[in-house]
Amino acid sequence: MSGVQEVTDQDFASEVLGAKGPVLVEFTADWCPPCRQLAPVLVEVAEEQAGRLKVVALDVDRNPETQAAYGVLSMPTLMVFRGGEPVRSMVGARAKARLLRELDDLL
Repeated sequence: MSGVQEVTDQDFASEVLGAKGPVLVEFTADWCPPCRQLAPVLVEVAEEQAGRLKVVALDVDRNPETQAAYGVLSMPTLMVFRGGEPVRSMVGARAKARLLRELDDLL
């Protein structure tokens, strides 16, 4: 599956924590301009890294439990999960090349 999948408080455990490989989670909100700027970058990364990296988005306004559980206060926050645990956190929009460099050692 390619593209960015939407996740919710209800399916976060199965889709992210229970995933076999690394998962990049974007904590996002509709009102967040940097989130909208980052969206096409994440789509490209998801398509290019399909099979190596799962990319999902969680709307913090509609899913406050997961946001609170991981202490996310700024949008966008990107968090990489592996084996059910967060292994890296990045705050703010970034270019695709920078994001891929930051993810390289985790893939």
